Amino acid sequence: MKITVQSIGLTPHEPLESHIDKKVGKLDTFYDKIQECKVFLKVENNADKANKTAEIILAVPGDDIVVKKTSASFEESLDLCVDTAKKLLIKKKEMA
Repeated sequence: MKITVQSIGLTPHEPLESHIDKKVGKLDTFYDKIQECKVFLKVENNADKANKTAEIILAVPGDDIVVKKTSASFEESLDLCVDTAKKLLIKKKEMA
């Protein structure tokens, strides 16, 4: 699975990049037909402390899986995205 990381308005540091690779790489174990994964990181322009948004788009046969979460840190947002994506992938696998 090819993982592409795109960040808008920031440069992801090395620990964040390895966190993304580690977490997103595990999604393959739940559904082996993932062709590509795009990760978008963005700082929302609002007054909240929870302004770090992570979005994961998984290219799978049929409809792509899109998950978007916002929280106080990119790591937390990413973890929430991966958890939700994991549930959706398991559901998709069971329906196939």
